Amino acid sequence: MKAFLHLLFFFSICMAIPTGASGQKEFPAAWVGHWSGTLEIFTATGKVQELPMELHIQPLDTMPITYTYEIRYGRDKVTGARPYELVVVDAAKGLFLIDEKNGIKMEAYYLNGKLIQWFEVEGTLLYTTTELVNGELHWEIVSGSSSPVSTTGGTTTGGTTTGNQQVGEAEVPPVKTYPVGAMQSAVLKRK
Repeated sequence: MKAFLHLLFFFSICMAIPTGASGQKEFPAAWVGHWSGTLEIFTATGKVQELPMELHIQPLDTMPITYTYEIRYGRDKVTGARPYELVVVDAAKGLFLIDEKNGIKMEAYYLNGKLIQWFEVEGTLLYTTTELVNGELHWEIVSGSSSPVSTTGGTTTGGTTTGNQQVGEAEVPPVKTYPVGAMQSAVLKRK
């Protein structure tokens, strides 16, 4: 239990640290533009597919402050288009919303220069990051099943003696590990 409390204390300290870094003020305005590149899809066997990808980010004249966040996959600009919007919820706290314009609205978090989303759909966990690096957008999605592949821990360790000090039993929390099935990545350049 003591180890778990130390871990909980560490995470609570991390959450209390202000996120007002100078990079925070530049997003999303610094990302405005039409970006393009090649999306590569990988599994454990290697690269299984690649296709053209574009990301269009433009300010809209709306309140709350909103930007287009249209993703285009493949060569067909109509069927491959995902006309999403990026809504500024609370820029000072790094909180944004991706509105897919179909009833799905997902929180996105801007932390340390990265736009991050973590969500589940139909039994699949997806973790996505987008980051502006040296004038390029680095976009990545890691996906896998939401069913754990293993659960370890969940035990009590016996006490030990260290020097003249007795260290008592400690509860080890259970830890679930999730499988990774695929990774998609693209480096997008402004047109």
